[in-house]
Amino acid sequence: MVREIDEAWIENAVERYRSIEARQVEFDKAVHTVEVTVRSPDGSVEIVVNAAGTVTDVRILGPLHSRSNADLAGAVRSTVVAAADAARWAREKLWAETVGGHPTLRGA
Repeated sequence: MVREIDEAWIENAVERYRSIEARQVEFDKAVHTVEVTVRSPDGSVEIVVNAAGTVTDVRILGPLHSRSNADLAGAVRSTVVAAADAARWAREKLWAETVGGHPTLRGA
């Protein structure tokens, strides 16, 4: 039994694949440019992270003379954890906006 090749279906599938690939490239660029800034609860540490999870800046705010090393380390540690959560949130939001809404290849 010989199967007929549906060229229109193949062209449509290739077009959809290219669209998905273009959205993936857009997403990959966006995760490196979108940044989120997180501040420690006491306001002494500020961390900037991009949606890819890379810390791009760390700022110590205010005077340090009244803080112990352990206090400052704790503030940095908690802010890094919050920054990782913020990066994950930003990445998921970008994914939903760029790739997540694309129709699947099945059912077309």
